[in-house]
Amino acid sequence: MKKRINTGLQSTMSQWSDYRMDEIYTERKEPGEVGLPVLSVSIHTGVSDGELDEEELGKKVKRIADKTQYRKAKTGDLVFNMMRAWQGAIGVVKTDGMVSPAYIVAKPNDKVWPLFMDYYMKTPRMIETIHRQSYGVTDFRLRLYWDSFAPIRCTLPPIEEQLRIAEILATQDRVIELYGRKIEELQRFKNGALSKMFPKPGHSTPEIRFPGFTDAWEQRKLGEICQVTMGQSPDGSTYSETPSDYILVQGNADLKNGWVFPRIWTTQKTKSAEAGDLIMSVRAPAGAIGKTSYNVVLGRGVAGIKGNEFIYQSLVKMDSDGYWKKLAAGSTFESINSDVVNGAELVVPQDKAEQDRIGGYFASLDHFITLHQRKRNEEIRKKKALMLLLLTGIVRVKG
Repeated sequence: MKKRINTGLQSTMSQWSDYRMDEIYTERKEPGEVGLPVLSVSIHTGVSDGELDEEELGKKVKRIADKTQYRKAKTGDLVFNMMRAWQGAIGVVKTDGMVSPAYIVAKPNDKVWPLFMDYYMKTPRMIETIHRQSYGVTDFRLRLYWDSFAPIRCTLPPIEEQLRIAEILATQDRVIELYGRKIEELQRFKNGALSKMFPKPGHSTPEIRFPGFTDAWEQRKLGEICQVTMGQSPDGSTYSETPSDYILVQGNADLKNGWVFPRIWTTQKTKSAEAGDLIMSVRAPAGAIGKTSYNVVLGRGVAGIKGNEFIYQSLVKMDSDGYWKKLAAGSTFESINSDVVNGAELVVPQDKAEQDRIGGYFASLDHFITLHQRKRNEEIRKKKALMLLLLTGIVRVKG
């Protein structure tokens, strides 16, 4: 029997009911129509609000010219990609459109509130059930057809409670979205400030400067002003799962939001960098830069740079400007060698005090962005907790 927390509401609330999917949905088989947008279903974002452009779709996705081969999908319908439903490519339509013939469209009846099902179908229990119901020799070939979707069972609260739960979770989504927009706004502001507070190509002074600094900046090579250490991977047999061993940094996968995050340990110490150093990825995507708060072992995919905050922000700007992409080479994957890294041309203030002012300003911006990222992550954790409590009936709410 499902254990429920006593909220004082249970005595006046109806129990949850058990249904098969074909008791709350019928398959919609209406053909598409010219003029309707072609909708897509993403594992991460659900059903698109409209038609995606070619760049958003990706090169592998080809649209069919004959729109009648598509399936009509109306607002409130549940749609899923037969080939990727087991990964979470399932969601509710928010605007009338049509979908690929590789999708199943399910029309709801009055037992379900569509937006509630948008959350319910993505719970770990439902995704696991969909995985079990999908047919195929391997995961790559798994398909979820209507006949295998229909018998899936679900336990739902009364329609009024479904509506209220959907409202609560939608409100939490809006909080997460607002933090995401603020982070994007701050990042755009920082990029704009970088373009104005660093000289443009061919110039020796920036557009905006702190008061009291007037000297022209000078062009220097990175290897002339910073010690650069190219990584050398230790023997793979020395990799460890013991956090007390040496932290190994091997490439871009170990850099996240401008910092090094421990992922792999090793008992062998080869080339190394110290806490406070800068770590640059020298393999695709070459040029990604981060700081380390740990003493680390440098793998073959990275370089350690002893530089200050100004150098860090300079390298961030160079990466965003595509500086390294023009110099990267390689038949298997793009990379940059020691000569390229050491020979990278930077324009720097002659006065160390100006470097410190600029570095400090952008470090404060980065800190502000990080705070918002942490708050957004906390709201994401709250949403997961709410989904666990509300979509399982552990906590009940009034309709």
